[in-house]
Amino acid sequence: MTTGQIGAGTVLIVLIALYFVVKWAVKNGIKEAYREIKEPCGDGTPELPEKADNL
Repeated sequence: MTTGQIGAGTVLIVLIALYFVVKWAVKNGIKEAYREIKEPCGDGTPELPEKADNL
């Protein structure tokens, strides 16, 4: 291996770490959105977002 190149093992480790970071972020995003949907708005009904384009 010459200077400036990245080994296959390093690339594999970086890709695995990236996979778990994205997986964790998606999982937390889904949980947070679910909590926002289930929050009551005062009259007992769940509060739903008006439009998806204002996210």
